[in-house]
Amino acid sequence: MSNTLRILLIIASFITTYWMLRKIRKSQIKIEDTIFWIAISILLLIISVFPNIASFFSRLMGIQSASNFVFLFMIFVLLLKVFMMSIKISQLDHKITSLVQEIAIRNKEFDDQLKKVLSTSENH
Repeated sequence: MSNTLRILLIIASFITTYWMLRKIRKSQIKIEDTIFWIAISILLLIISVFPNIASFFSRLMGIQSASNFVFLFMIFVLLLKVFMMSIKISQLDHKITSLVQEIAIRNKEFDDQLKKVLSTSENH
């Protein structure tokens, strides 16, 4: 792994960690989501400080260079994150649909009861 890539990984790790901690302080992100990004930052930092880890896994998997392994690994991790977020979005979309339907039913029931009360009060 080249020194340039190692330096870029270290800088990216620190920037990501700083940014996530700042978002937590401003209450703009949940701590559970931040843990993922800080873990990725720490992993990148470890790989950049100890490049033999990436070299070992690249040889083990038959990948020609350690930098290709790092990029492939990060793409894989980010695809997993996108997949998990898609599942979460689908669940939230289902909940929103259910809530909208429930509110519509309650509004209809309320309107029906209001009409019934108004019609009986007009008759008296």
